Amino acid sequence: MKTAAQIFEAAQAGALHAVNLIPNHSGNGRTLENRTPIDNSVIGTIADSDEADVDAAVAAARQAFAEQSWAGLSPAERRKIMLRWTQLVEEHAEELAALDCIDAGKPIDECRNTDLPATIDTFYFYAEYLDKSFDRVAPSGSDVTAMIVHEPIGVVACVLPWNFPALMFAWKVVPALAAGNSVIVKPAAITTLSAHRLIELAYEAGVPQGALTLVCGSGSKVGRALGMHHGVDMVAFTGSSEVGAYFLEYSAKSNMKEVVLECGGKNPQIIFDDADLDKAVPHILASSFWNMGENCSSGSRILVDEKIKDTLLAKLAEAVKAWKVGDPREEGVLFGPMVEQRHFEKVAEYLEIAKQEGGKVVFGGNIRKDLGSGWYIEPTLFDGITPEMTIFREEIFGPISGVTTFKTEEEAVALANDTIYGLAASFYTQNLSRAHRVARQIQAGVVSVNGFSEGSAATPFGGYKQSGFGGRDKGVEAFEQYMQTKTVWFVE
Repeated sequence: MKTAAQIFEAAQAGALHAVNLIPNHSGNGRTLENRTPIDNSVIGTIADSDEADVDAAVAAARQAFAEQSWAGLSPAERRKIMLRWTQLVEEHAEELAALDCIDAGKPIDECRNTDLPATIDTFYFYAEYLDKSFDRVAPSGSDVTAMIVHEPIGVVACVLPWNFPALMFAWKVVPALAAGNSVIVKPAAITTLSAHRLIELAYEAGVPQGALTLVCGSGSKVGRALGMHHGVDMVAFTGSSEVGAYFLEYSAKSNMKEVVLECGGKNPQIIFDDADLDKAVPHILASSFWNMGENCSSGSRILVDEKIKDTLLAKLAEAVKAWKVGDPREEGVLFGPMVEQRHFEKVAEYLEIAKQEGGKVVFGGNIRKDLGSGWYIEPTLFDGITPEMTIFREEIFGPISGVTTFKTEEEAVALANDTIYGLAASFYTQNLSRAHRVARQIQAGVVSVNGFSEGSAATPFGGYKQSGFGGRDKGVEAFEQYMQTKTVWFVE
């Protein structure tokens, strides 16, 4: 296994490569440059796949499913292999953390201390759960027996985002594979490295190659081909709501495959006047700026009781000074670059729009050109944001948050729900009755009280409205969504 230093050295030499992992298929030989957002240098190449590669991956997956090389194993046998894979992931955690750091510009401390532990927890959860999911016998008359059984769907394509490469692999791929499906993994074209390594470790653990394949390349070619393919039974996608809608269209135009979408968010944080601000401030900053704001559950709409706004802003401005912006390979850095130039330019445009529409900078507001040729924007908070402004309404997916005031609880809830999204929300209060009441009133799939959290591997994650469709990530719910339900009716 490689250390972080060895990964960083290999990246500097341009020696990090991700290729298609499809049994008995050589691919078209075309590659794309893989650049790190840290300094925009070339760190290696990825396969530039096309429809032929997708056809080969689907053929391998369907053959594996037909031969039952994975699905036909008993749950106990699959459990042993999944646990072996999990142990290998744990052994290679430092290597995987470094790959995500260099590939996505994520701070190495976050990769080591947050992303990979959560990834490993997810692996363990499904490895342990898969042989503990029971079928049922329905109540019936004495002359019949009615069984309700669950079976894997077949071939599942998991289309992953770039913001948490290893963790999103765990959320999507691991339950789908644990349920007995053949899984095709399509990582984001700009963050392929940890997915490539995770699948290599899966093969080492004993997962049959046809049951788990990797196809690298662009969404317009590979993602669309998977969505339109008649040999794919289900697509699980995390990404923007716009692209999620394409997969619904692909399903309708092909074989009406099942689609599970975890999409965008424009998430509120409500700070009531009885909140413990000293405890709340670290959570508010984490919700706003963790992972450079490149997070679908980012709480970019900070709704605060007008009576405590000035006090809160002063505390946030003081606390954010500890958020060191810089090279994410360095320990102690909490804030790295945007993932790529195109995304950097999009976020920088929102920065200017907020200023032009009358937002008042509380802190930040600058592009950090002093940090070299990477794509750095510092954590930025605007005051004076109203519901009509662009940064109140649109998902930025970057380090820009806005403050909006309210006078009453009813107004706070109305502002929180005033969005096309409904992924996550958090609020702060010491009033237990209010906590229960507001948690029920907020239209979001995950609601956190007195802290920022997405839950654990055991709790489902997904959204309302245009934040999600068809299912959930994590928890028992994610495992079950990758299964078919069948009734077997015995007549005596």
